[in-house]
Amino acid sequence: MKMKRSVRWVVFGILMLTVSVLSLSTASSAQIGVGISVRIGPPALPVYAQPVCPGPGYLWTPGYWAWNDDGGYYWVPGTWVVAPVGMLWTPGYWGFAGGFYGWHAGYWGPHIGFYGGINYGFGYGGVGFFGGEWRGGAFFYNRSVVNVNVTNVTNVYNRTVIANNTRNVSFNGPGGIEARPTRQEEAYGREPHTAAMAIQSQHEHAASQNRQLFASENHGHPAIAATGRAGEFNGPHVQRASAAGEAYHAPKMSPSSRDNPKPDKQAQKKMEKQQRAQEKAEQKHNTHEQHR
Repeated sequence: MKMKRSVRWVVFGILMLTVSVLSLSTASSAQIGVGISVRIGPPALPVYAQPVCPGPGYLWTPGYWAWNDDGGYYWVPGTWVVAPVGMLWTPGYWGFAGGFYGWHAGYWGPHIGFYGGINYGFGYGGVGFFGGEWRGGAFFYNRSVVNVNVTNVTNVYNRTVIANNTRNVSFNGPGGIEARPTRQEEAYGREPHTAAMAIQSQHEHAASQNRQLFASENHGHPAIAATGRAGEFNGPHVQRASAAGEAYHAPKMSPSSRDNPKPDKQAQKKMEKQQRAQEKAEQKHNTHEQHR
């Protein structure tokens, strides 16, 4: 009897472990799906300089336009973060399809996946990453692409990189960068990966609380375009945009109105007429059933 109970508990434990692993896999895969869909396209990427790398082990995460239902697009400054050892950051990107702009969240993984073909600069030229590489447990920086001080960072090398894509285009799809993932990028996207770290989420949240980072305020030319460390929006290592990517045109409708357009009056009347006709038909049917 005791043996049977022990076997049952072992089987139960294995089942629970399997469910946990499957849950983690599902959550991981979901990170590359579309998280937000809006009708308004993002502004062009602003032009800015990269702050100096704070020290060994930091990886660059490019700035991007995030969305707020009340205020519209706001700029999340590019920043340096301490990377998980052996992991690389695949940036998120906006993709246009079916009349909507959808946000594909970034993630950490052993390789760089597809990020819309967007040229974020500083090693992210649209395909892959050329700002550095892991060698064992240490990250080596490509000095020809990223801003490092060899006094603080000694793991460096030089390799020329040529980016062919337009730097300021901020989304993938018609009207933007019409790139498609390669088979290798698709395979990398299916690898086990993790979402943004807590420090990155906090950095984005802090940006959403800063009115001067909203496109409606800065017109695509944010005063805080990049920071030396995540969450540090003040100090000598903050870089302001030197220029907007292109002239910013504010949407004619507010973000909330654009996402929740008023229904067409004629269509609404037609719908109400159909509903009344359906109600009458149901009443007639019920009366007929009662007399049977």
